[in-house]
Amino acid sequence: MGKIFIDGNSLTIEDVVNVARQNYEVVLTEEALSKVKKARDLVDKLVEEEKVSYGITTGFGKFSDVAINKKDSQQLQKNLIISHSCGVGNPLSEDIVRGIMLLRVNALSKGYSGVRIETLRTLVEMINKGVHPIIPEKGSLGASGDLAPLSHMVLTMLGEGEAIYKGERLSSKEAMEKAGINILEYLSSKEGLALINGTQVMTSVGLLTLYDSINLLKTADIAFSLTMEALNGITCAMDEKVHSVRPHKGQINTAKNILEILSGSQMTTKQGEQRVQDAYSLRCTPQIHGASKDAIEYVKNKINIEINSATDNPIIFPDVEEIISGGNFHGQPMALSFDFLGIALSELANISERRLEKLVNPALSHGLPAFLANNGGLNSGFMIVQYSAASLVSENKVLAHPASVDSIPSSANQEDHVSMGTIAARKAREIMENARKVIAMEVLGAVQAIDLRGKETLGAGTEAAYQVVREHTSFVDKDRIMYKDINIAEDIIINNLLVEAVEKALGSEILTDENFLAPSLS
Repeated sequence: MGKIFIDGNSLTIEDVVNVARQNYEVVLTEEALSKVKKARDLVDKLVEEEKVSYGITTGFGKFSDVAINKKDSQQLQKNLIISHSCGVGNPLSEDIVRGIMLLRVNALSKGYSGVRIETLRTLVEMINKGVHPIIPEKGSLGASGDLAPLSHMVLTMLGEGEAIYKGERLSSKEAMEKAGINILEYLSSKEGLALINGTQVMTSVGLLTLYDSINLLKTADIAFSLTMEALNGITCAMDEKVHSVRPHKGQINTAKNILEILSGSQMTTKQGEQRVQDAYSLRCTPQIHGASKDAIEYVKNKINIEINSATDNPIIFPDVEEIISGGNFHGQPMALSFDFLGIALSELANISERRLEKLVNPALSHGLPAFLANNGGLNSGFMIVQYSAASLVSENKVLAHPASVDSIPSSANQEDHVSMGTIAARKAREIMENARKVIAMEVLGAVQAIDLRGKETLGAGTEAAYQVVREHTSFVDKDRIMYKDINIAEDIIINNLLVEAVEKALGSEILTDENFLAPSLS
């Protein structure tokens, strides 16, 4: 098992995925511990001197003008956690929860938050020993950060609430005892606020969605290439000269991917051989897939900034002994990004469904049997596969409405603009899962159509993809229960089998924007 060393500044997307899904060990560096202690010393000094400082010697939100005595400091922090634990809905998945904890550890390790070292180590121990708090998925406004869901994380640190340990849902107290982790007896001044005032829930959900989306971008290019084989698609529209005069990186990379995947194909055609041009869903795929790649590259860059940022309030600057109340908890940078992510993924599904329609519609498929069925009429073939895909893309159109354009005041209008970033992230994840299913359906339909067309020599990449699909699901010669095939095709995508097979056959990686590679996903 690998290790991730935390210093507050060097965390990568791959690091988060490895801790969240591969159970990498988290180790605090001496640099991080030194910075944390320095900030903590300043907090202790301010409390001792009883100087007014938001969230340290005052109440929270609308109560920021209420002074809190030194003797009530610990009770203030505990009250914050128990009163803010108002999340509702289904629990977030364990990989998302592990991502949340890691991101909070990294933010606190920057040394701008003022937690005690023992508090930080408790959270690290929970990651390393597999104690995963039950964190409800709903209840965050995305400013001040993810207050409600992060409070549920802290409950477990205090022996309150519930947690998962070794697959069993337990009281937090029992889970911590079984894991051999000491429960925090109390939260000291500033610690409750430091633990919950940040964007780590939305960022964990969005980061893992982004990571899975990179795999899906590559798979979408493979699915399109299989459809090109099935429909005798015209490859001239992928010519490098076309894309060099409109040099968007994602567009250029998509066209290059497709030509490499299709290299050697005897089923694709040139313009004028069968027809002059293809419909937009074939001819414009580099422009459409490419735009989604460029959008996702933007989101990736924003996430890389966020995961190494201080998103607390107030921010402690120990070098100058200053504490400033600001707004780094506000999730707007992530809210806009995750709305953009959802829109980009929705478009992948939109065009995939249109290509599936071309495959099943005899008026559009250039000679394929209706609904890819032998003995049509008696057999319905892929008729309702397309129907299901159409349902998913329509659902995505609703989900793609941006959450970030909404705001509702809270805390007696002290918090009068909020980001809804966690809603944006959760919607993006749901869109990604829908898009993955649609692309799985296109893959199934394209391979069926290749067989019905009379399989000839496929491209180097499409042959490898075809073989992977046929190793797991057979030709549909008569009607059968299709959801099983759809689930198999989706599992092939989730486990990255198509991408791995095609990249091995090509001897090179399928390009996204910065060629950010997503290895096998769990």
